[in-house]
Amino acid sequence: KINLFAIPGNPGMEEIGECLNIGTGPENFKNIVDFVEEREIDFTVVGPEAPLVDGIVDYFEARGHRIFGPDKKASRIEGSKVFTKELCKKYDIPTAESVKFNRSDYESALRYLHSLKENNYPIVIKADGLAAGKGVIIAENRQQAEDAVEDCFIKSIFGNSGDSVIIEEYIKGFEVSILCLCDGKNIVPMVLAQDYKKIFDGDEGKNTGGMGSYCPVPMVSESLYKKIMDEIIYPTYEGFFKEGILYKGILYGGIIISDDQPFLLEYNCRFGDPETQAILPRLLDNFLELLIKCSEGNLSQAKLRWDGSKCVCVVAASKGYPQSSSRGDEIRGLENFKESKDVYIFHAGTKKGDGKVYTNGGRVLNIVSKSKTFKNARKKVYNAVNIINFDGMQYRKDIALRAEEK
Repeated sequence: KINLFAIPGNPGMEEIGECLNIGTGPENFKNIVDFVEEREIDFTVVGPEAPLVDGIVDYFEARGHRIFGPDKKASRIEGSKVFTKELCKKYDIPTAESVKFNRSDYESALRYLHSLKENNYPIVIKADGLAAGKGVIIAENRQQAEDAVEDCFIKSIFGNSGDSVIIEEYIKGFEVSILCLCDGKNIVPMVLAQDYKKIFDGDEGKNTGGMGSYCPVPMVSESLYKKIMDEIIYPTYEGFFKEGILYKGILYGGIIISDDQPFLLEYNCRFGDPETQAILPRLLDNFLELLIKCSEGNLSQAKLRWDGSKCVCVVAASKGYPQSSSRGDEIRGLENFKESKDVYIFHAGTKKGDGKVYTNGGRVLNIVSKSKTFKNARKKVYNAVNIINFDGMQYRKDIALRAEEK
């Protein structure tokens, strides 16, 4: 029997394991490792990026414990967009043309924006550090671009994460996500997924952490998939070797395809959310065993097996998201899916109180279904979405519609 523990966990995780109210910041690393030793826990998997960037893997390994995730040095691939851009430049990895400015270069950044012509827009402004998925702004005109730079440098809305910004060209195309298992020597890609960043249907409104996803991605041919691996993923991993980076864990590539040419948008050092929710239900192999093999540097014989289903994930978000989030609204209808074999409910921003479940964050639930066709998977998932409700619930109605139409 496997015993599961989650920090901090949520009501969904409570159903399969024990949840502990310990913080995940660097000041809590000692408490976490003390708990691991006290309960004789064999293996730890890190979910969010912040503890990885803060060096939780280094801390665990120094105390002799097995853990899944990249160390502090390797986690810079997500922790610093400037670092990633420099790596791309050095190893000829296709990505958008860009310029970097530091906080002290504020006036220079404004002069640069003034030098751009109207037809140079839209452009993309990126805060260098972690910003909970909200540090990328697509500016449609100079005013929006100036506002974004001011937000980073003057208003400091991203704190230290906005000490440097990247201003880069906007590449028009469609995005895909690729998650790869890495053991320090070998890299094993998973199937592709596609997520939806914008809050509203038709890719309108503000950027979010992700409002839904689906897997597989029918728009990507075998030859295009090979291009992504040969031109972006493998050269990155070879670059790690040359830079003396031992990368173990998940490497997540956000890729944009423009005229059949892939470009790297970003790397993350952890599982994609909500892509993972649409990918893993299709995996036939023992997931835990794969993660352990990664941490032990033992992936060389791994061949991932997938079922033939189509999987769709729809995110239910709280009122006000992404600018703010309403908390404490009762979530109704969850009991209908307790025994469901067709629909999976993954909790995110939820909490329990007096036997009921309430909203407790921006993205509240992931509602997932799989079937032989995208049409059927979408039908099942949206039937479920219509049964679950809470005040101000937001969700997109067009998740995987483009895949259904292929």
